[in-house]
Amino acid sequence: MEISVYTVDAFTNLAFKGNPAAVCPLLHELSDDLYQRIAAEMNLAETAFITRIDPSDSFTTGSRFRLRWFTPTNEVNLCGHATLASAAVLFQHKKNENPKLVFETRSGELCVIQQGERYIMNFPLNPPTQEDPNEFRDVIEAAVGNHPVQDVYLSSNTKKLMVRLADSCDRSVLTHLKVDPVALQSSERTGRVKGVILTMKGSPDCKPGYDFYSRYFAPWNGIAEDPVTGSAHTVLGSYWSEKLGKKKLLAYQCSERGGELELEVRDDGRINIAGQAVFMLEGTLTL
Repeated sequence: MEISVYTVDAFTNLAFKGNPAAVCPLLHELSDDLYQRIAAEMNLAETAFITRIDPSDSFTTGSRFRLRWFTPTNEVNLCGHATLASAAVLFQHKKNENPKLVFETRSGELCVIQQGERYIMNFPLNPPTQEDPNEFRDVIEAAVGNHPVQDVYLSSNTKKLMVRLADSCDRSVLTHLKVDPVALQSSERTGRVKGVILTMKGSPDCKPGYDFYSRYFAPWNGIAEDPVTGSAHTVLGSYWSEKLGKKKLLAYQCSERGGELELEVRDDGRINIAGQAVFMLEGTLTL
């Protein structure tokens, strides 16, 4: 069996930046075990598998597809960068002729449109709730050490814990943090947390004017640090939109690779997440 595979750097317009995802458009479903083995082989934060819902459709003519995402260790409910990468494969490589693609996923229907060089994804918004920092003291210490923390919020739906550094911290504090994934995972074993978002207020007066910065760590899902995380911004977008009183936000995830996301919090309880993508590899898996 031969399977086409693409690797795409998402949320960037530069090679070797953003977040790399593998994308496999499939003519038929595979077993969950095989999906997991392929994802482990690709060894990227996520590998996306696209399958047709209507067998009479092709990847060029179809507008609705099934989409699943696997890390090297498990399947996840939502992944932004691999969704963007999947849409890029269909629009650019498969020359899909539809103005909008709809993916049926574990998180419901996700729509993506192409607008110039950007891909705009329509995702569910995941508003977090404020928490007592003492309840997550060990996790916070493992993530940020002794640096001052301003807010601690939890998205119970996504199991993402958001820790906001104090405004007195310079961006370099966030950028230079060395987070030990083993220590972070060991600090929380209740199952309430599957990912930690570190964030701080941005510098909207300095070009290009980022409203906030972030980094994301998910050793519980086999990801020490994710370079650019769309799903985390379904939480961050809700939080920062309320704090800053803005519906449209420009965000930068300041991992080593780095990536830019354009956000628009909608009135229907959803969020638009937009970014660019760069194709890096096209090949064939032979099984």
